Amino acid sequence: MKVLIIEDEELSAERLENMLLGIDRDIHVLAIIPSVFETITYFQNPTNIQPDLIFLDIHLEDDNGFHIVESLNLMIPIIFTTAFDDYMLKAFKTHSIDYLLKPINPLELQASILKFKKLNIPADPKMSVPANEISVEKYKDRFLVTAGSRIFTFKTSEIAYFTIEERATFLRLFDGRHFAVEYSLEKLTQLLDPADFFRVNRTFLISINAIKDIHTISAGKLKIELAPAASQEVFVSSERITEFKSWLGR
Repeated sequence: MKVLIIEDEELSAERLENMLLGIDRDIHVLAIIPSVFETITYFQNPTNIQPDLIFLDIHLEDDNGFHIVESLNLMIPIIFTTAFDDYMLKAFKTHSIDYLLKPINPLELQASILKFKKLNIPADPKMSVPANEISVEKYKDRFLVTAGSRIFTFKTSEIAYFTIEERATFLRLFDGRHFAVEYSLEKLTQLLDPADFFRVNRTFLISINAIKDIHTISAGKLKIELAPAASQEVFVSSERITEFKSWLGR
């Protein structure tokens, strides 16, 4: 596996390189580059070897690391490494594998490498399925709700999240209105497209489009800001964090 490390802190770069070699001796670090300018120059040189995976710090010595992605329109998988959680949502909207906070935990780094390998397993042509035999799973695209004597119908795309309040399930629309629904969160996870909705804890099932921001509160604890805002703080359950990150970067 060919890896490029983009990091302006020499000690951090050396530590990351040593951890990578400790995880997999087949990893080959092509270069350690400290700046946006030098990285862009590296990719613009046709004689340089292209990496399979990039480790990218966000705050570099001359600019923001996202400038590299935007300038080159990079489609190479990226694992972001940073001391700040402010850019987590933006990172997962790029071609990213994971978002690791410094100091990098070796176990989290190992999990990120395994995730990269799983996502980049070459397809076996012998296992391909003819197009006319592929079945498309149908997910719920409308909800019917009642409020007093009135009946409403909403597209699933209009729903920001579902939540449990006083033992009842409610949906909250992006326009702020909310209505009770006759489904449990368990049932809703089966009815909704998992590419669009994720159950972050026991009481919230959220749309990816409702995420306003994500904050790391402590090791293994994420807080989500939703739009429209929820009536209570929303945290990702610790046992769901790895799956949640995978969902964000899908």
